Amino acid sequence: MNDAALMLLLVAFISSFALALSLYVIAGRISPGGVEKRSERTIPYACGEDPPPIGETRINCERFFIFTIFFMIFDVFAFMIAISYSAPIYLPMLYSLITVMAIILLLISERTLKM
Repeated sequence: MNDAALMLLLVAFISSFALALSLYVIAGRISPGGVEKRSERTIPYACGEDPPPIGETRINCERFFIFTIFFMIFDVFAFMIAISYSAPIYLPMLYSLITVMAIILLLISERTLKM
C-alpha cells in the first residue's frame, strides 16, 4: 500500500472510533437512569404467581448451547450450498447429507443426555 492509502485508512478508523465514542457518551447522558425500587405496577403480571427474585433468574445453558450448535450447523450449511452452485450436482447433495446426519446425531445425543 502506498502512504496515501494508509493515511486514508488511519483517518477513517480514527473518525469512526470518535463517532462511535461520541454516540456512546451522548446516549449515556440522555438515557434515563435505572429505577431503584420496583413498584407493583412495574412487575409484569404472571397469572397471579409471584415473579422470581431478580437475582435468581436462571437460564438453561444446555438448551442455549444446543440452539447455538443448530445455528452453526445451518449457517455453515447455507454457506456451503451458496458457494457450490457452480460445482457438480453431487457436492450440494453431499453437503446436505452431511448436514442431515449432523442434525440427527445431535438430536439422538440430546435425547440420551436427558435420560
